[in-house]
Amino acid sequence: MFPSGSDLLTVGLLVALEAMLSADNALVMAVIVLGLPRHQQKKALRQGLAGAFTSRIIATLLAVKLIQVLWVKLLGGVYLLYLAYAHFFGRGDAGARRAAKPAQPMFSLSAYWATVVRVEAINLMFSIDSILVAVAVSRVTWVVISGGILGLVAMRVIAAQLLKLVERYPPLVDGAFIIIAWIGIQLSLEYLDASGYIRFEIPRAVSLGLILAIFAAAYIYARAKGPVEHALDPMEEKATELLADDGSP
Repeated sequence: MFPSGSDLLTVGLLVALEAMLSADNALVMAVIVLGLPRHQQKKALRQGLAGAFTSRIIATLLAVKLIQVLWVKLLGGVYLLYLAYAHFFGRGDAGARRAAKPAQPMFSLSAYWATVVRVEAINLMFSIDSILVAVAVSRVTWVVISGGILGLVAMRVIAAQLLKLVERYPPLVDGAFIIIAWIGIQLSLEYLDASGYIRFEIPRAVSLGLILAIFAAAYIYARAKGPVEHALDPMEEKATELLADDGSP
C-alpha cells in the first residue's frame, strides 16, 4: 500500500519537531566531547550519534507497543506536560549545564569510549519526549521511526544552522513545547476515555491540524518579533564550530 497523505504529513511534522527539540541537545552533546583532545572530538561525536540511531529505533519500537497500555498513556501524558511546564516556568541557567568538563574513564572504559557512551545515553534521554510525541501522533510504526530518524539526520546535517535559527528566534522552540503540552493533554484524555471516566475522543485529523497550526503560529510570531541578537559564550562558540565542521578527524 502507498503511504497516505496524512502519513507523509505526519512524517514531515515529526521531522520538524525533532529538529526543533534537538537543536539545544546537539549543543549539549558537542560540549561533552569538548572534554576530549581536539583530534578525537569529531570522531567521538559521530560515533556517539551513530550509536544513538540504533538505540532510537529500539526505543521507538518499544514505545509503539507500550503506548497501547493505559497506564503508560497516562504516565506519558503527565511526563510531557511536566516537560512543557519545566520549559516555560522552571528554566535554569544554561551556562552551568553547558560547561565543558575533562573527559574521564568510566566503568572500565577509556575516557574516549566513556564519552561516546555518554553521548549515546544523553541522546536517548533527550529523545524520550520526541518518542512519546511521535507514538501519540501516529500508531504507524514506519511513520514514527521515519520521522524520528530523519529528524536526527536533519539535526546532524544542519545542526549549526539550526542552533543559530532557534537562538535568534526563541518562539520556535516555545512552539515545539506548546505542541508537547498538547500531546500530553491528548494522551491524558485518551487514558480517561479508555478508562471510562469521560467520553471524549480527538480525531487524528484534528490533532494533526492543531499541531500544524501551532507550528505556523510560532513561525509567524517569531518573524513578527524579529531576531534576537546575543553573543555566544566561548564554550558555545567552540561547540557550534564542532557541529558545523563535518570534515575528517
